[in-house]
Amino acid sequence: MAEESINREAFIPYRRSDIIKLCLDDGRLNATEAKKFQDFCEILSSYYHFRFHKTLETIKDNYVPFNPNADVEALVSPSFQEYDEMESTVVDGFKHILERANYIKLPEYAIKQALGQTSLIDLKTEVDFDDFDRVVCYYRGDSYKTVTQKKFFFWKKEKRIDIFERIVLLIKFKEAAHFGANKNKKQKKQELKFIPGKMYLYFYKNIPKLDIDLLFPNVTTSMNWKDRLLFGVPAIGAAIPLILRALPNLLLLIAAILLAINAEPLVEELEVEQSQARNIMPVLVATLSLGMALGGFAFKQYSNYKSKRIKFQKDVTETLFFKNLGNNDSVFQTFIDLAEEEECKEIILVYYHLLTSENKLTPEQLDAQIEAWMQKKLGATINFDIHGPLDNLANIFGKVITNGLSEENVPEIPLLKYDKEGFCNVLPLDDAKKVIDYVWDNAFNYNGIAL
Repeated sequence: MAEESINREAFIPYRRSDIIKLCLDDGRLNATEAKKFQDFCEILSSYYHFRFHKTLETIKDNYVPFNPNADVEALVSPSFQEYDEMESTVVDGFKHILERANYIKLPEYAIKQALGQTSLIDLKTEVDFDDFDRVVCYYRGDSYKTVTQKKFFFWKKEKRIDIFERIVLLIKFKEAAHFGANKNKKQKKQELKFIPGKMYLYFYKNIPKLDIDLLFPNVTTSMNWKDRLLFGVPAIGAAIPLILRALPNLLLLIAAILLAINAEPLVEELEVEQSQARNIMPVLVATLSLGMALGGFAFKQYSNYKSKRIKFQKDVTETLFFKNLGNNDSVFQTFIDLAEEEECKEIILVYYHLLTSENKLTPEQLDAQIEAWMQKKLGATINFDIHGPLDNLANIFGKVITNGLSEENVPEIPLLKYDKEGFCNVLPLDDAKKVIDYVWDNAFNYNGIAL
């Protein structure tokens, strides 16, 4: 099985500690500067850990009424207005950390394209999007793999499967009233695999693009035309000899019915002796034999259908079970960690390259330099997101307090600013450490800052 990447993305496929080590091993910092750079990275990471932790707590507090697995209760149930505000807080906050983790939004039309199409699991599927209040889907890693599929007997065929290396799905179901208002939905209410009004999150890896409809908990599956032919043709073939064997008993039963309604001329056309048709015992025996034959055939076909359905469900379950990375509230924690890692890696790379560059750099030049450096050092092709880390550095303000000056007389300055020509300038290591240290010491004064 071969797998290749298609599109360049902003995701940096290395740990933060690896990026720091890569910078230190680059040889542009002497021993003293290297130690200061490590200190800067440590306090910067701590500061962002604090900020993202606050975001996580906000999401968790507002997710309580929507959590299908909640084991705690709110002291006071939220009002309708509070309920809507809490829902928006969860969804907007989650979208924010997904984008900070360098995930890309997948539009709803792309999800619906998967309906009616198959890739690895050959099933006919249906998802009722009318059941949802909200659908949020993000992915990372647009690639493909080549698989070998067995067709008929010994014939094998290679097939290219487009996949999402990581995909996360948030679904908010409509309230219970929606499922009780519609007659068909009301009949299925007891069979729901989800709780109305709750919010479900799923995180998977290596999902074929045309199979993402299988991630929805309200998906219904059925046999496609090929499976129906493979199921129906043998059933018809088995039914024909059964009908031929049961034909005498069937004609006798029909003749008895016709005699009961005084249609004797029609009995003669059936070529059935009227004496047999008027005798109750042959008729009862014929009825019993016919019922057993047809009943046994129907039960066998129903068992075959159930076995086929169980096989389909087993294929889906096994496929998704080994690709599942998290569900519901655990997904929030996972993406907070991912967003924190991505944010810090980007800032560290930007700060390092501006600190060590021999020439002044514009944002565009800096972006190109970082991408070329990553390609040279690691062979990683990245579409680096330059504006995010530049904005973060420009928005971190602190004070550089020197001996003999009081804190009140020292103005706050940013870690990064632009000169008149549009070149980026960062503070030297000593001053940058003092700014971050000042921000960290006054962290609770920044509670109102939106991440």
